[in-house]
Amino acid sequence: MRIRLHGTPAALAALAHALTIRQVSRPYPDRPPSTWHRIYLDAVPREDTRR
Repeated sequence: MRIRLHGTPAALAALAHALTIRQVSRPYPDRPPSTWHRIYLDAVPREDTRR
């Protein structure tokens, strides 16, 4: 699945716990005055390793 992530780098770290991230785009800056960025991820759900 392709996901658009808007915010800070901490959000990507949180998603990495639930998804296997295959590819991350370069950061695209938002228009001023915002200091946030957006990235696009190609990811799949993580397999449950507790089985």
